[in-house]
Amino acid sequence: MLDIKFIREHSEEVKTNCRNRNVGVDIDAFLRLDAERAGIQRETEDLRHRRNEIAALMQTVSSEQRDGLIGKGKEIKQLLGLREAALAETESIWMEQMLRIPNMTHPDAPVSASEEGNREIRHIGEPVPKENAKDHVELAKEHDLIDFDRGAKVAGTKFYYLKGKLALLELALMRFALDEAMSHGFVPVTTPDLAKDEMIIGSGFQPRGEESQIYSIENHDLSLIGTSEITLGGYHAGEILAEDQLPIRYTGLSHCYRTEAGTYGRESYGLYRVHQFSKVEMYVFCAPEQSEAMHAELVRAEEALWSKLDIPYRVIDICTGDLGGPAYRKYDIEAWMPGKTAGDTKGAFGEVTSASNCTDYQARRLNIRMKRRDGSIVHVHTLNGTAIATSRAMLAILENYQKPDGSIDVPKALIPYCGFSKLA
Repeated sequence: MLDIKFIREHSEEVKTNCRNRNVGVDIDAFLRLDAERAGIQRETEDLRHRRNEIAALMQTVSSEQRDGLIGKGKEIKQLLGLREAALAETESIWMEQMLRIPNMTHPDAPVSASEEGNREIRHIGEPVPKENAKDHVELAKEHDLIDFDRGAKVAGTKFYYLKGKLALLELALMRFALDEAMSHGFVPVTTPDLAKDEMIIGSGFQPRGEESQIYSIENHDLSLIGTSEITLGGYHAGEILAEDQLPIRYTGLSHCYRTEAGTYGRESYGLYRVHQFSKVEMYVFCAPEQSEAMHAELVRAEEALWSKLDIPYRVIDICTGDLGGPAYRKYDIEAWMPGKTAGDTKGAFGEVTSASNCTDYQARRLNIRMKRRDGSIVHVHTLNGTAIATSRAMLAILENYQKPDGSIDVPKALIPYCGFSKLA
């Protein structure tokens, strides 16, 4: 979340930012609520002070004077109870509104209300037209590599079984991604697949409600994670880190679960949008002055991985309306997918990674701070980036490595990890 002092002192800037990010938060109404909250806080503190004064006087006055003080004490206790109840209610509404206010935005991010405003920065490799190219679902059925029908029978739509060499390729992708991340200084971590609601909210996600993309467990303060960004971010929640420790780099391996509510059509086809997949995530805790350089480092690590897979890709600067709540700036990598359709055209780019600089937005929610060498304490900055999301990586490999004779090659970088050079 943002610093409340910043919101008070830069309200017009915050309003403009909300409009640019297409977030419907009434900042003027929030500031009125903030002023009301501050007033109730002052009244509550004043009543507590008077209560304490009376308690101190009770130790020094005569028994005759004590009766009058007891009456005043009861009156103050009643008033204090009312004010504390009002404060609790107001603070609950205040926090709910505070958490809806998005992060500020990098001045160079494209300003647009929707993903149509996303800007391509560069592309690497040229998409090769494949005559009579099949999409990954056709290829998987033809070679018995994925079973969507039985996945749906057992768990519902958007679930699947990986079979044979493709199941082994997924494991190879995860180990390959871990090795790539470790080569950039990231420490490997396996994380829980569940997290408390406070950790999910702390990372900027909504664990419950109609708009949530998260599977919540009924009658428990737990939800299945949609990304290990949540569990990696929560790892240092409530801690003060030493400046000498930073930056801290973790790479987390986890399953990811998403309801994908409201998604349909070709953008949800096959492996492109599913309810469960495996992912290797990169996460960074750093000093504020380090975060821009760390963001560039994350993108370089992602590009190095996709370059080794030898699949054409492009880097996208994400516009304000597509950033989500926590990101100050975000870059996506989109890989070429010959079987993906865009309108009447076969062959299109599809998102395979994101790299976000969240500045101190998540750290304020999770109360993660750093102690500088001079003794001052500030919130750290957090960043996250995808090393590999296996479902979309497998999709891209199947479609890019298919051959005219119907066979499917394995990227050279993965052969040492899986032990074979052809999927089919």
